[in-house]
Amino acid sequence: MNPKVLLIYTGGTIGMVQDPKTGIWSPFDFSSLLETMPSLRKLNIDIGTYSFSEIIDSSDMRPEYWVEIAKVIEENYNDYDGFVVLHGTDTMSYTASALSFMLEGLKKPVILTGSQLPIGVLRSDGKDNLINAVEIAGYKENGKALVPEVCICFENNLYRGNRTTKLNAENFNAFYSGNYSPLAEVGIHVKYNHHAILQPVESRGLLVHKKLDDRVAILKLYPGISQNTVESILAIEGLQGLILETYGSGNAPSASWFINALKHAIDNGLIVLNVTQCKKGKVEMGKYEASVELLKAGVINGEDLTTESAVTKLMILLGSITPKSKVAELLQTSLCGEMS
Repeated sequence: MNPKVLLIYTGGTIGMVQDPKTGIWSPFDFSSLLETMPSLRKLNIDIGTYSFSEIIDSSDMRPEYWVEIAKVIEENYNDYDGFVVLHGTDTMSYTASALSFMLEGLKKPVILTGSQLPIGVLRSDGKDNLINAVEIAGYKENGKALVPEVCICFENNLYRGNRTTKLNAENFNAFYSGNYSPLAEVGIHVKYNHHAILQPVESRGLLVHKKLDDRVAILKLYPGISQNTVESILAIEGLQGLILETYGSGNAPSASWFINALKHAIDNGLIVLNVTQCKKGKVEMGKYEASVELLKAGVINGEDLTTESAVTKLMILLGSITPKSKVAELLQTSLCGEMS
């Protein structure tokens, strides 16, 4: 019996084709995917399709769409061996990170992919990305999915989704995973890095988290950041969590107004999570004097979380976990391989 993979189309560049008469780009009909890409038949994988009723530009991606994707996977979980989500590249790392936390107990591949050029363009990277993603999503060893986690498949690399960030808008190698090695590399054969792949707890079933709290903000530090800017962000009505993007290994200004503003917000219930602006490396609060005061103020060490992972993890924990002390604890715990 052939493996079964469900292809979920949310939108993005990969699904666009150009009308030869009008020159207008529009989404193609994914129900006719095998006619459009007959090479997929050679994989000996049965492919089902599901398309969002409203095609989404990834710049418009929102938490409610993450919930919709998760629901589609939940409703079809027992009928398919793997899932491929076609998605625009700009926010793909956010969606992959969110799904990794939402799909607790996942034992099947959920692979996001897309392209830098539409699939209807001669040199499109979408064809290879799609073929690679479908092949990996349907691959098993000893009757079990080899890669039972949420991933991004792009430019012949398979990455853990919650470890990625979009790094390149010009070339085909759009994504970067600075703190974790690829799960697989595609060449003549697919070379799986078995030691890097997360193994699920067999006794756990799939639990889909659908409640998210989007009352979070990102404060990126820069030289000359003003007191008014910091205090304005901290004063956002209803704000529950703040991602603090600091320098280097978690360093920040030592000005008393800055530290006092953070401490006051934390004392009043705001969760502040420290992640580095660097694409590689991690936060080590207390290593340098410039971060000692953050630690004293109650800022949480985000270790090597990406910003995308930090934002989505915080949204999901705030949406489903109380009290906040438990949220703070789980932010410092690796739930699905997002932290080293």
